[in-house]
Amino acid sequence: MGTVTMHNAVSVDGFIADENDDVGPLHDWYFNGDTPIRQGGDQQYDHSGTGSDFMLSRASAEYVRPIWESIGVIVMGRHLFDQVNGWEGRPPAGDHVIVVSHRPRPDGWHPEASYHFVDDVTAAIDKAQELAGERIVSVNAGDVGGQILAAGLVDEVAMDVVPVVFGSGKRYFGGIDGPHPLEEPHVVVQGDGVLHLRFKVRR
Repeated sequence: MGTVTMHNAVSVDGFIADENDDVGPLHDWYFNGDTPIRQGGDQQYDHSGTGSDFMLSRASAEYVRPIWESIGVIVMGRHLFDQVNGWEGRPPAGDHVIVVSHRPRPDGWHPEASYHFVDDVTAAIDKAQELAGERIVSVNAGDVGGQILAAGLVDEVAMDVVPVVFGSGKRYFGGIDGPHPLEEPHVVVQGDGVLHLRFKVRR
């Protein structure tokens, strides 16, 4: 099976958004460089849902591109799904999305989209790995991501650390109790306005 990676941009003090879901400068590094990243031929990635082209620094582009190309499935919570309207049925990377939610798929919402709604984090990862095969299962950080980590289902934590202190807001690991030991970072990449870190979860 593919690696289950929990991933998000994050402030230095561990927040992925403020209390109002505003990400502030956490995504600025996606647009402050001169290197576009594309999926497949000429189609550009659009993780933001805004239609804006991603222009990264060369170091960030060389780090991000192979990861996004390796993603098979994204796992997200219902809060983020509702916030971005599921990217209108077009996941920013990968071919499938698993939404962890006690509510079903909205009536009539993009019936052609490969989105699956499950109400349990273990079932979500089982379904994601079935669909992803050997490709990466990318878990969005936050409350659902924290629950998946606490359940022992995350293999790797990837953080794009942005030099800003929020003070309060939505935590990268949600509200889980610890500790959950990680290995030393096996990837450290300095981008422009961001530090990319990856840690394997200690078993």
